[in-house]
Amino acid sequence: MAAEKFYGTGRRKSSVARVYLTQGTGKITINKRDIDDFFGMETLKVIVRQPLAAIDGLGKYDLTVMVHGGGYTGQAGAIRHGLARALVKMDNELRPTLKKAGYLTRDPRMKERKKYGLKGARRAPQFSKR
Repeated sequence: MAAEKFYGTGRRKSSVARVYLTQGTGKITINKRDIDDFFGMETLKVIVRQPLAAIDGLGKYDLTVMVHGGGYTGQAGAIRHGLARALVKMDNELRPTLKKAGYLTRDPRMKERKKYGLKGARRAPQFSKR
């Protein structure tokens, strides 16, 4: 029988990540590519691994992630959120640790909509006296 899979959905800005967690050796696959190929910046790789580091689980679990929408930073945040949710499904006793670190909280910040009569969300047309 195959190892048990745990699933978590993560979201940030307009990115959505589907994270599958299994027992393994620490291999992280994002959109069928290795994490080192997918994310260029080291800080984004650190963001993805934060929930595992918080529970001392680096090298113990394999991740398979499908992520779409947004930019690289938003996608890394969505993966972190989904991973934290999958870890809680696996072992509910990890919840206080992950909650205290803020990994289970969905980041509510979104792009503000453009308003009519303005050039952007808040940017007004240039004022001219004459």
